[in-house]
Amino acid sequence: MPLLEAQTGMDFGSLINNLWFILFILLFLIPMAQRNYLQMARKRVLARLGKVRGTQVITLIHRQETISFLGIPLARYIDIDDSERVLRAIRAAQKDVPIDIIMHTPGGLALAATQIAMALKAHPAKKTVIVPHYAMSGGTLIALAADKIIMDPHAALGPVDPQLGDQQGSYPATSLIQVVSKKKVDEIDDKTLIYAEEARKALDQMKALLKKILEGKCGGDKLETIIEEFVSGKYTHDRPFMGDEAKALLGDCVQTDVPEEVYELMDLYRMEAGRSRPGVEYVPLMKH
Repeated sequence: MPLLEAQTGMDFGSLINNLWFILFILLFLIPMAQRNYLQMARKRVLARLGKVRGTQVITLIHRQETISFLGIPLARYIDIDDSERVLRAIRAAQKDVPIDIIMHTPGGLALAATQIAMALKAHPAKKTVIVPHYAMSGGTLIALAADKIIMDPHAALGPVDPQLGDQQGSYPATSLIQVVSKKKVDEIDDKTLIYAEEARKALDQMKALLKKILEGKCGGDKLETIIEEFVSGKYTHDRPFMGDEAKALLGDCVQTDVPEEVYELMDLYRMEAGRSRPGVEYVPLMKH
């Protein structure tokens, strides 16, 4: 009997260990299978959209994610990695193939957004930016480089006025300049004076960049008005320009007939909650 009890105990222990092993494998494999399924589903939608529109479709999609295990919010922004990947995608497009960029982003690094905007402008075929929900700050800068912006009537673009700051916070360039103009120099600390000088440079650079991007593009006949609205700092940085306002500024280059495939694609991004969700994807369009 003692031997039988010992054997039964060993079998039960082995069963528990096997169950833990199987559970561990399932916890590892199921999320991987889900990610693979979503990646394939996204690629199918991108391929279908590209075929329908006859374009090279690129995504630049950032969402604030939550890690289910720790519950830590992760903010995603346009960064150098994004610019490298988007530039590769634009280079991969044949010169006579139009480009669609589906964009959903709060903005990001000015350098990265500028690189993407200039590469998009330089592509010889037609360029369209599709905004299903919002493309703020650097996202708006990229959108303004396109020949056409297709946005949901309630989607939003935003100001592209420069923001300067450090670990303690960021400040609008125009506000820093105004602070210096309203105080005597001996009442202002050196750090603020330095920030104000950099703010002046940043503002001049952004105005020059926007003029270059809009040259020969949407709203070129109202260039000064567009710069006033988007760069001058008359609004807060998160102020939305929705469909009607964008169309009033940029004219017929703004449309609101977002393809249904784009909403379908956004649903596929919303479903995934992992850390490794891609921000940039594309399926090359091969012309026959």
